[in-house]
Amino acid sequence: MNPDLDALHPYPFEKLAALKADLTPPESLAHIPLTIGEPQHAPYPGALAALVAHQAEMARYPATNGLPALRETIAAWACQRFALADLDIERQVLPVNGTREAIFAFVQAALDRSRPSKVAVPNPFYQIYEGAALLAGGEPLYLDCTADNGFRPDFSAVSADTWRDVQIVFICSPGNPTGAVTPLADFKQLIALADEHDFIIASDECYSELYLDEAAPPPGLLQACAELGRDDYRRCVVFHSLSKRSNLPGLRSGFIAGDADLIMPFKRYRTYHGCAMSLPMQHASIAAWQDENHVFANREAYREKFGAVTELLAPVMDFPTPEASFYLWPAVPGGDDIAFTQRLFVEQHVSVLPGSLMGRPGREGRNPGSGRLRLALVAELAPTLEAAERLRQLIERG
Repeated sequence: MNPDLDALHPYPFEKLAALKADLTPPESLAHIPLTIGEPQHAPYPGALAALVAHQAEMARYPATNGLPALRETIAAWACQRFALADLDIERQVLPVNGTREAIFAFVQAALDRSRPSKVAVPNPFYQIYEGAALLAGGEPLYLDCTADNGFRPDFSAVSADTWRDVQIVFICSPGNPTGAVTPLADFKQLIALADEHDFIIASDECYSELYLDEAAPPPGLLQACAELGRDDYRRCVVFHSLSKRSNLPGLRSGFIAGDADLIMPFKRYRTYHGCAMSLPMQHASIAAWQDENHVFANREAYREKFGAVTELLAPVMDFPTPEASFYLWPAVPGGDDIAFTQRLFVEQHVSVLPGSLMGRPGREGRNPGSGRLRLALVAELAPTLEAAERLRQLIERG
């Protein structure tokens, strides 16, 4: 077997299961998980109807490139959403089976093992970035995201000598787990650094449509390119998904877009990879990308939930003001996120994800996820509020 497999860390949820294995929660309280970021709102009905309408097309092999109609729909959506002049549907857009699969595969195709191959990732982070780097023979470079830097990577803190060995920089905006939004100025700073040091910027924007201020949608990497007049999107790719936007995580549908000199080789890789999206799923995706009403309603539901949970928890917990995504990132009273997670499960039958399981020791040897929790507010309003009430009761009990 590939020896690089031994470098992969257990997934955070495996570690969480081990932490809870010998614990006994109260039987009188129903379990409420705030752990996995799996949307529980109703999936977009139009996509489900399209799946049924095109089910007979399961009898046909799909092309890696995807249907022209799907690529046209994706390009139209991205151009409207991020004020882009154009996206070439033949060379700059590629449908994928969800961002997780595509992110992992992209690193395998893009990393050059013949030279130093650092992959910069925000810390704490979505573990796929790290796993993809390790299995491709790369070395993760952890960029700490703390309260001091607005929970965003500080690119100015990276030395020129370090940048020289970096091949890929991952951005996650809105951030998982922090919910922080990368401003256009930060994107532009990173683009300048990419030009200077010749690395790829890979922006994971799968939470981009879940934001709290309807007048301030999170900007994107290609939007920054467009403002700089870089319509070739040189060195830049973005990943988008229907999982969060349309509550369709089981559809496994998204896209990658950007620099044709990166997209086209990646498409060649995927032709061998055998990961084309089935035709019924492509038709369902077209329906979802073409409709914004259900996305607005989805944001409204999250907005109501964030408001109610914030009102409950803000008096007893410190957390950054939510901007986007569906996570809260509160500091733990007492500072021990592992012990607090175990106590919350034992006393209140609520599961949360300790922040330390999503991070690694950073520049100063400290895990920037330590002392915080990731709360995934994905369930309907009533159980989410009950979980928040139990959490507050535990803290007030002391």
